[in-house]
Amino acid sequence: MALFEGLARYQPQALGALRIMTALQFIEHGSQKLFNFPASAEPHALSGLTLTAGILEFAGGILLALGLFTRPVAFLLAGEMAIAYFMAHMPRGFFPVNNGGDLAISFCFIFLYLFFAGPGAFALDNRRAA
Repeated sequence: MALFEGLARYQPQALGALRIMTALQFIEHGSQKLFNFPASAEPHALSGLTLTAGILEFAGGILLALGLFTRPVAFLLAGEMAIAYFMAHMPRGFFPVNNGGDLAISFCFIFLYLFFAGPGAFALDNRRAA
């Protein structure tokens, strides 16, 4: 499988792209909670938990997009998504596809992967380490 072995040299760039695109999607969730942008049919009431989640998603997403403090931020956000799943989705049913929790699970495990793998390419963390 020489074809696939050659792809390994692009792993840092692929990891960086995964980090950036996931972060941009996560920023949207935070900005929708905090600023109702993009506009939601059902705007969120900014209670303590929703406000905390919105701040973590917006600020944490920006830090991840920049690749700044990637590992600790990713760990924190993985925990937030695990809590979100068990508090908001699991009570609605067992199967994630039915309880709306599949995105929370995906975010959780992508962030957990970033915690272990690091930021990849295109990250400010790489400049701080140099």
